[in-house]
Amino acid sequence: METKKVNDRIKNDIRDVGSPYDARAARRGIDSRQLTNWYVITGGPCSGKTTVVNLLKDRGYKTTVEDARHYVDLQRANGKSVEEVERHQREFQLRVLELQIRQEKALMPSDIVFLDRAIPDARAYYLFLGIPEAKLFTEAMKRVSYKKVFILDFLPLVNDYARREDAAAQKKIHKLISEVYESLPFAIVHVPILPPEERVNFILNNL
Repeated sequence: METKKVNDRIKNDIRDVGSPYDARAARRGIDSRQLTNWYVITGGPCSGKTTVVNLLKDRGYKTTVEDARHYVDLQRANGKSVEEVERHQREFQLRVLELQIRQEKALMPSDIVFLDRAIPDARAYYLFLGIPEAKLFTEAMKRVSYKKVFILDFLPLVNDYARREDAAAQKKIHKLISEVYESLPFAIVHVPILPPEERVNFILNNL
């Protein structure tokens, strides 16, 4: 089963990085990357990114799923509550990261793909939660490569079973995501608040 495989591979895969990351070191670390045609759609909680990604899929583009929500859904299917899943944030973040890495490894670099979040998003959550980065994440960051990153301005917060942050957390996470991607050598486009279809057009006009 998918969840059991994830559990088996990530045990004890933590290292303490001590102080917050150095942006220059982050840039130096990305020296073995392969060029891709992948576009990241990201932003803080309730930024409308999954809606945009789904609309891109409807238009025939290849897309990915958001792994945090996907992992929560897998665990709920196995009888766990969201509270149980999120109780141990180190473990939760590692398992989501594992799924994200596997998802990106399965993509062809030459394919045009729109990603619903990407590996670097994990750094924003590590910083927000005040937990150490996993060694798995540190290694993955040496290889990440994206053609462009679209950061969506966040919308009024609407919570559901998997989105449980308050407005202050929403703003903080959005800021951290922006700072993480701005520290990396990928082109960034900030997407303003627009009706969903207009946001999709905005993104396609800025590839």
